[in-house]
Amino acid sequence: ERSPTLVRFETGQMSAREFYEEVRRATGFRGSFEQFAEFFADIFWEIPEMVGLHRALRERGFPTWIFSNTNPLAVGHIRRRFPFFSQFDGYILSYEVHAMKPDARIYEAFEARAGWRGAQVLYLDDRPENVAAGAARGWQVILQESPQNTLAAMRQLGLPV
Repeated sequence: ERSPTLVRFETGQMSAREFYEEVRRATGFRGSFEQFAEFFADIFWEIPEMVGLHRALRERGFPTWIFSNTNPLAVGHIRRRFPFFSQFDGYILSYEVHAMKPDARIYEAFEARAGWRGAQVLYLDDRPENVAAGAARGWQVILQESPQNTLAAMRQLGLPV
């Protein structure tokens, strides 16, 4: 379960500085904003098979999007550390659209910006409730449990991966 403070941050209801100040007050953290930002955002790692899948899809002309519950600290960190992040066609970020998965509003924001609906969308996510919300919209969905399972599911859909 996400904390109410994190939900407010990841839905764009508070700035990174406000989030830092609230966390600092609640935890007694004494470091600088910059230190906090680095500690807070340094939770990601690259999954080589998924980066390769993304590259293969792009090389075959498939548009790709980032569709994420996230915040500006995490996105800034990812943009600095992982070059592949800049190679997507579009981004739907919870803090920018003021809604988090599985809330229908973030799925609607994706459909509006990307211009696709229903089975035109192939959606990968590691959270069952988010995949269920995509499936309810008629999207093709894959629960991302492992790169091997995702690649097998994509082959079953007839995608050249």
